[in-house]
Amino acid sequence: MAVNVLGLVVLLICYLIIIVVGILAARLKRKANGTSRMEEAIVAGRDINVVVGIFTMTATIVGGGYINGTAESIASSGLVWTLTPFGIFIGLITGGIVFAGRMRKHQYLTMLDPIQERFGDTVVVLVYTATLCGDVFWTASILVALGTSLSVIVNIPLSIAIVSSSLATVCYTMFGQMISVAYTDIVQLIFIIIGLGLSLPFVLTNEYIGSISDTTEMWIGQFDVNITSPWIDLFIAMIFGTIPWQSYFQRVLSVRSARQAQMLSVAGAFSAIILAIPSVLIGAVATTADWTNTTLGSSPVSLNKSSMTLPYVLHEFTPNWVAVLGLGAISAAVMSSMDSSILGSSSMFTNNIYKKIIRKKASDNESIWVHTISIFGIGTMATLVALFVPIVYGLFVLAADIVFVLVLPQLFCAVFIMRTNAYGAITGFLVGTVLRMGAGESLLNWQPFIEYPFYSVDAGQQFPFRTFAVIISLIIIVLVSFLADLVKKYLCQKSQDIYTVSTPGDGITQTHSSNHPLGPLPN
Repeated sequence: MAVNVLGLVVLLICYLIIIVVGILAARLKRKANGTSRMEEAIVAGRDINVVVGIFTMTATIVGGGYINGTAESIASSGLVWTLTPFGIFIGLITGGIVFAGRMRKHQYLTMLDPIQERFGDTVVVLVYTATLCGDVFWTASILVALGTSLSVIVNIPLSIAIVSSSLATVCYTMFGQMISVAYTDIVQLIFIIIGLGLSLPFVLTNEYIGSISDTTEMWIGQFDVNITSPWIDLFIAMIFGTIPWQSYFQRVLSVRSARQAQMLSVAGAFSAIILAIPSVLIGAVATTADWTNTTLGSSPVSLNKSSMTLPYVLHEFTPNWVAVLGLGAISAAVMSSMDSSILGSSSMFTNNIYKKIIRKKASDNESIWVHTISIFGIGTMATLVALFVPIVYGLFVLAADIVFVLVLPQLFCAVFIMRTNAYGAITGFLVGTVLRMGAGESLLNWQPFIEYPFYSVDAGQQFPFRTFAVIISLIIIVLVSFLADLVKKYLCQKSQDIYTVSTPGDGITQTHSSNHPLGPLPN
């Protein structure tokens, strides 16, 4: 089968437009008064207006995994098991109400800032390692999703598709950093809306597509009361696991006020749930389509290609030019997620690891260079994983679980529970790691070494182990912090306190001191 020339040309034009917009945004955006170059690079000088903020928040959430994954889940498992759109919807609203205003008020640069202030450098290195795993494997998984989609519609090799998409994204992200990412997100979101919106009428009116009302039981799915606990566990993980990502907080921290931070989080939630509708309909269509009249001969689900449901529906049941525009939507979605991911990880590395641990006297110029190089390095890392690791999705699921289990308790305690300290944080991190790793991961053929209640060899873990691990981690952080506080107060000298327990009046080193215009960290 020859390369789809039209598809290749449209794809190149899309990439060119996005790169040009990213470069122009960086060149035309003037430096905000009173902001450092690092603030410009990481949070765009905190000068992004709420409209642009909503666009970039929505584009970040509505990525390639969101679009493809929703269609796949509808076709293979049904709506009752398609937890991502609803979990993200509730998660973004929760994040907006609970975290967004508070984080923006204190003018943090990254999600790790409050953790570093409260718990110190050791904990930050541990937490950053977990977030880096999440970002790299998430990026790799969506690059693979894009590569396979391109191989279906444009018929170009998987490796070329992955490398070219990654190269384009890394290019404009290195050049303009947060401001380029924000404005390219607007273009990418427009591509997504046009591509999927235009595809739907052709799909729904195709002669080989039946009525989705005839297959309601398939695409709605059936809820098995015997697996209620795993369902609840996944839903809770999806809701609260939406919050502890730098790509989310980078947008929250880039707008002009705490109120706007809350607004864009809530607005992003509603925008994301609306943009899930085309994927839901395409997934439902896949259950009622006559696949015998296609080049596949059978449905993607029956051929164990459910992850390709959306591109195959576009390829088989729309005209070539419509399928190409739909592919442009997928490509834009992947790029909007990838740029946010690599920018987030590089921002945390530069600000919290390099500048605050490795080179505390680094100048702004040096930090900018490190930030730029780390964008390239993390983008390259994700690309290599996408090219050479055959179990990317399994690693991504595990990394996402780790972010939920390990990062969320640390962030929550750092922001809201004043008396917690590094001793509790490290212990909670290690306990959470053991509890999650002990559950195993079927996608990686990783056998559990902890058999939770109701475990069976055939069904696996039926206990809500993720939620359990989060709760235990939170309890451990608070309890060990309290015990460490008592030990310091009554049994050891201050010089023996290697992690500086943060009790009231201890004078722990903090960026936001009592002299800060916003006041000290809240109790």
